[in-house]
Amino acid sequence: MADSQRFPFLQNIGERFLFDPMPYLSLTLEREGQRKQVFGLLDTGSTVCVLPYRVGLDLGAVWAEQTIPLKLKGNLANFESRALLITAHSGEFAPVNLAFAWTSAENAPLILGQTNFFMTFDVCFYRSQNEFEIKTR
Repeated sequence: MADSQRFPFLQNIGERFLFDPMPYLSLTLEREGQRKQVFGLLDTGSTVCVLPYRVGLDLGAVWAEQTIPLKLKGNLANFESRALLITAHSGEFAPVNLAFAWTSAENAPLILGQTNFFMTFDVCFYRSQNEFEIKTR
């Protein structure tokens, strides 16, 4: 398992084309035997990790069974959110458990925020090189 790895900023996220390259990380999320390949935006300004509604459903989560409500701010303030723990795999790193605010918003981006992505990894952005580096703690 690696303790440090560099990734390129991405301009194409699946079928989405971004105006500028951004720090998106390719992840495989796993929950109760269900797996899903996703791209998460590394957002140092986000307090929490955010999981779009559809991704949670694809991983077999049942909204009514998630009993810990969370309150999001900004564009997602008007949507319900609930806590959901998911295992994430990326690159050469060992799997980690990430705590997400699973939002009822259908079009929310997958965001990797302070709790607990940036608490688990150290990240250095090299914007002039369109790269970022992730290190395990």
